Amino acid sequence: MDKYYITTPIYYPSANFHIGHCYTTIVADAIARYKRSKGYDVYFQTGTDEHGLKIETKAKEAGVSPKEYVDEVVENAKDLWKALDISYDYFIRTTGENHVKAVQKIFTKLYEQGDIYKGTYKGLYCVPCESFWTKTQLVDGKCPDCGREVKEVEEEAYFLKLSKYQDRLVKYLDEHPDFIEPESRKNEMINNFIKPGLEDLCVSRTSFKWGIPVPFDDKHVVYVWLDALTNYITSLGYMSDDDSKLKKYWPADLHLVGKEIIRFHTIVWPIILMALDLPLPKKVYGHGWLVINGSKISKSLGNYRDPREYIEYFGVDAVRYFVLREVPFGSDGNFSVEALIDRTNADLANTLGNLVQRTISMANKYFDGVVTNKEVYEDIDASLIEKINNLDEEISKDIDGLEISNALNKIFEVLRASNKYIDETTPWVLAKDESSKDRLETVLYNLLESIRVCAINLSFAIPFTSKEILRQINNEKQENHYLKDNKYEVGIPKVLFQRIDKEKFLKEHDL
Repeated sequence: MDKYYITTPIYYPSANFHIGHCYTTIVADAIARYKRSKGYDVYFQTGTDEHGLKIETKAKEAGVSPKEYVDEVVENAKDLWKALDISYDYFIRTTGENHVKAVQKIFTKLYEQGDIYKGTYKGLYCVPCESFWTKTQLVDGKCPDCGREVKEVEEEAYFLKLSKYQDRLVKYLDEHPDFIEPESRKNEMINNFIKPGLEDLCVSRTSFKWGIPVPFDDKHVVYVWLDALTNYITSLGYMSDDDSKLKKYWPADLHLVGKEIIRFHTIVWPIILMALDLPLPKKVYGHGWLVINGSKISKSLGNYRDPREYIEYFGVDAVRYFVLREVPFGSDGNFSVEALIDRTNADLANTLGNLVQRTISMANKYFDGVVTNKEVYEDIDASLIEKINNLDEEISKDIDGLEISNALNKIFEVLRASNKYIDETTPWVLAKDESSKDRLETVLYNLLESIRVCAINLSFAIPFTSKEILRQINNEKQENHYLKDNKYEVGIPKVLFQRIDKEKFLKEHDL
């Protein structure tokens, strides 16, 4: 069985998560579910990056210890992932004992082999991003990632020799053109960061205490990127007594990260792995942001809401579907309640829900719910059947290319074609003529097969709805193509998605 190791970034739990965090995690979950459905041995990891000055400061302001502070946020995050039906296999916390011990061993190994050395750091530091910058990298004198003020700091620190591995990294990127995607991010990394020359990276701090202690120098704590990035291997048992998972799943097949941290995942992380003599991940994909009215989602802007509010009002699958379908992966995309309602009404209620309800209702009305294939075909059937049979291959290509929105659109093209097929075959007219009974049953059979195959293909995106559709048509055959010899004994149709009166909803709810 082929393995597939997929990761989200580990999120910073300085506050409860918003819909932007959900975006990456839903996409990763959809890919993991799809790969499982294709027989892969999937390992899907997410988690939290829990150290640093920002959390130390937040905890102090809240009057609790840093660990107490992050514990509360992490529990909230796990509850949110449960609400979103996220099927992760492992949730790593960088405060976990195994991770802490492994990071200390990694730091010591790199120090002893000469890849880490002690020096003095003087530079420009952004506290919220926990990133150092040179003057040339600033934008209008501010942090290029978040746009906030930076401050000059000077302190003793340990450094990782990025410069030592620059040529090797350039060679690797030349030989592995698909390592960084999309192409625009790769060009940005090469032209803006690598070609100008890599500066050695500060990997310890003395100005705060909330971090993993450097084992041979207790004045220092391990700085965020060496701590956070290594989570992808410490979770698999690297530097532990049991590294069987590491041998099984590493290298990762896909790291999904937001564009603001792709620099660390495509420059720092590969160099750490090179220094550790470990293979590099197969692909790092830096996606865009979900934005609200053109602004990045944040509490300080007042555009933050608990994602459970959206789930409560629209249902988990409507939220999942919107996130996966609305935004071409890689680009920034706008999140709005209005767009969520429009997408739910157009696709989930009108196209999908309407098709399922109409078809089951006709099967009950004309054949007491029992439908078999009488094979009275006409030319119009061939086109629909061909669309059904092409789905599996087309979706597979799109998912492999991380074109998830396209994959969903292909499924909905078949669903739209099925609704059109009803209008063109006019079952209600066929029902009036006894001699057309077998033709009518063939038409309904074709529709039920379309619904079954589409439900199977939708399971990676809207798992609850997929199961509910298969329950309503009372058929669990998993062949992902049109079957000629299936049999249906359908149940009672139940509304999958209620149409939402947008104007009324917006007046009644403060969203």
